[in-house]
Amino acid sequence: MKTLDLKKQFKHLHQPSAKKIEALQIPKLQFVMIDGMIEKGSEPSKSPSFAGATQALYSLCYTLKFMLKKRKTNAFDYPIMPLEGLWGVTDETFDITIKDNWSYTLMIMQPDVVTKDSLEEARENVRKKKGDSEMLNQLRLAHFEEGSCVQTMHIGPCATEMETLERMRIFMSENGLKDNVGPNGLHHEIYISDPRKANPEKMKTVLRHPIMKVEG
Repeated sequence: MKTLDLKKQFKHLHQPSAKKIEALQIPKLQFVMIDGMIEKGSEPSKSPSFAGATQALYSLCYTLKFMLKKRKTNAFDYPIMPLEGLWGVTDETFDITIKDNWSYTLMIMQPDVVTKDSLEEARENVRKKKGDSEMLNQLRLAHFEEGSCVQTMHIGPCATEMETLERMRIFMSENGLKDNVGPNGLHHEIYISDPRKANPEKMKTVLRHPIMKVEG
């Protein structure tokens, strides 16, 4: 059986230092993805659709992993990678205290050997075990190329992310870079710690923003 050590291969993308900000180029990577929006009057931690999307995503990814690990020919194993979230707003108004206008794409990285056919086989296996669902049907396999980005590790609860984002903005300003979050880019979080289980003060989240070089 072949083992694909994705966590080692992509360590630089998921384990940056919390003490410094870095600019890097993110290559085209493959993910299982699902899109959604936070309901009016709600927030991610209380959103039924967000919880359902997360559950469906993990269910399919674990089913896919073990299906490929147990097949009789060309079996391979790989780790389940961290949950990632691309965040935007539905109306051009961003305020960290207002969370019910947020849109999201949740995703988990997959090795390139995963195909759309194997994803569909895994989806059918989930249906047989747990029944069909709207969330299960919305999951897709796609590539995402983020390109030039700035990132760092944020340690602490989501409520203190603005402090880390300000450090990122200072780094960009000092290095002739422009934050491209907005119409052309999305706020990217990679949940190294499980928000449901981790001590909020010790929670690790990679924060990543797409950037542009300031001309002139």
